[in-house]
Amino acid sequence: MTGDAVADAARGNWVDRWAPPFVRPYARLARWDRPIGWWLLLWPCWWSVALADLAAGHALPNLWHLALMLVGAVAMRGAGCTYNDIVDRKIDAAVARTRSRPIPSGQVSARRAAVFLFVQAIVGLIVLLQFNRFAIVTGLCSLLVVAAYPFAKRVTDWPQAVLGLAFSWGGLMGWAVTFGRLDAPAFFLYGAAIAWTIGYDTIYAHQDREDDAIVGVRSTARLFGQRTKPWLAGLYAAAVILMGASFVMVDAGPFAFVGLAAFAVQLGWQIVRLDIDDPDLCLRLFKSNRTAGWMPFAGLLLDIVIRGL
Repeated sequence: MTGDAVADAARGNWVDRWAPPFVRPYARLARWDRPIGWWLLLWPCWWSVALADLAAGHALPNLWHLALMLVGAVAMRGAGCTYNDIVDRKIDAAVARTRSRPIPSGQVSARRAAVFLFVQAIVGLIVLLQFNRFAIVTGLCSLLVVAAYPFAKRVTDWPQAVLGLAFSWGGLMGWAVTFGRLDAPAFFLYGAAIAWTIGYDTIYAHQDREDDAIVGVRSTARLFGQRTKPWLAGLYAAAVILMGASFVMVDAGPFAFVGLAAFAVQLGWQIVRLDIDDPDLCLRLFKSNRTAGWMPFAGLLLDIVIRGL
């Protein structure tokens, strides 16, 4: 591991071990050393693609759409993190977990980070242009929320809700790509993803609760405090109910609901296990949402395949 490694990245990750030295600061800006972020951005996209394919009666999931969503999620998550690090560089320098990030630690300048941001955004735009006009406009509208997110923690106790609006946008995109419009199932899925995002990012924010209080950063972790578990129960219940409603609207089969039930159990396990005063546990529970995302997606895929037989 290198001496310029980022404190909140896993030790011995592939960027620290294998990436050329000149690439590492940019890989860290894009969080390529922490893939959990693009997984969490990807899941609403893939859920929406699968939900739309099921509603459309397709015999197989659209693999081309899934592949494009994957590339777009990696590119736009990296662009979003880079933008966030540029805006938050002074705050990051004051927080123990983030002061080793590339900009506050001096590994890369804000100007070079801005150039890298532009390159990633171009990749995301290329992906977006593969879709229909309605989906392109829908995707571009997300940039307003993305641009607002880094400033939300300065003005509201609910920055996680703003993150939810941005990170869940894929819940609309898969439907828009398939049908060229938005219908109720997509909006219900979007709402489910927002509630899920607020929940898991509250768990994540508990790692920085004390430092955030010192520097004046607001969060649902600070707002909920010792009431975090009941708040999570409500948010996660809303996510399951709204997702279930979207499944009912498309007449999903039994496998989708089995996947949804497994998703609900995994979210419940997070609440039971949570100790907000244990930062390492908070990080593990946050990361477990990558596994949680597979559950409803796998159920939807099985229903698509079974219907196609």
